[in-house]
Amino acid sequence: MTVSFPRLTLVELRKMVDTRAGFWLQLLVAVLTLAAVVVVCIVADADEATFQDLFTVAMTPGAVLLPIIGILLVSSEWSQRTALITFTLVPRRMRVMGAKVAAGLALGVIVLVLSALIAAVATLVTGGEWKLSADILVQITVLVLTAMVTGVAFGALFLSSAPAIVLSFVLPLGWAALASIRFLNDAGQWLDTTRTTEPLTERALSGEEWAQLGTSMLLWLVLPLAIGLFRIARGEIRAA
Repeated sequence: MTVSFPRLTLVELRKMVDTRAGFWLQLLVAVLTLAAVVVVCIVADADEATFQDLFTVAMTPGAVLLPIIGILLVSSEWSQRTALITFTLVPRRMRVMGAKVAAGLALGVIVLVLSALIAAVATLVTGGEWKLSADILVQITVLVLTAMVTGVAFGALFLSSAPAIVLSFVLPLGWAALASIRFLNDAGQWLDTTRTTEPLTERALSGEEWAQLGTSMLLWLVLPLAIGLFRIARGEIRAA
């Protein structure tokens, strides 16, 4: 019997909390989100603690840590020697990987909703201004969801948790450092994700800024994901 794609996605969502690492990472995201919002409410003036500001603060821990959960979702199949079982039960490997991506996106949406709820409560408590433009909402959503899928991409690329987690941070930061050199500055504006994602929470992006964001995502999301999917589709999976 063929497992439906929605059911397969729910299975992958459950895998995110089945492991101790996944559970504690998600708990850490929740704790840091609450802590960050509480700190802002305490130290910021009422006119500074707008809903947009609080929402941005609330989603930041998720945007930083969600990629690690995405990495573990893929790499744990190999580190825990469950890949053979998974692909035996569902032989269509790309269907499984599609479910992993869908599960990652679903988790990203859940984090966004919870962040919005926490920011809303904080705005009520502080009496801040209910201000959030549609452009910023869309851009924050793009930031969180692309971060999640980038984690899945690096997990598929390396198929090992430790190097994938380390390099998912080191490689973009290393490139950002190189891009600060004068003759690489123009390339950095198009390929440095620290630059291309920075305006997402601040203002509505121009057409050129969207093009720069898309170009950087081609390098840091699409390319690793394509290589990783090719490895998984063509690679030999051995028993433990």
